Amino acid sequence: MDGASRARMARNFIDRYGADALRRLLDALADGESGQAIAVELDVSRERVRQWKNAFGRSVTMYQVHREVDDALREG
Repeated sequence: MDGASRARMARNFIDRYGADALRRLLDALADGESGQAIAVELDVSRERVRQWKNAFGRSVTMYQVHREVDDALREG
């Protein structure tokens, strides 16, 4: 999906559900809420939530070392 398609999808979402609902959706996705819970809240299917998730952003996974382990490494 290109940038223009994503922007159009976001505008369509805002037209239908409102900007506050888009912010809530993005926050829910960022917080790892289940697609089912989001779908119930917005009265849509889990598939629609999955489509929005893929269109509006991306999941990024990273490994972050705990501070205590990093401190121990610096001390050692």
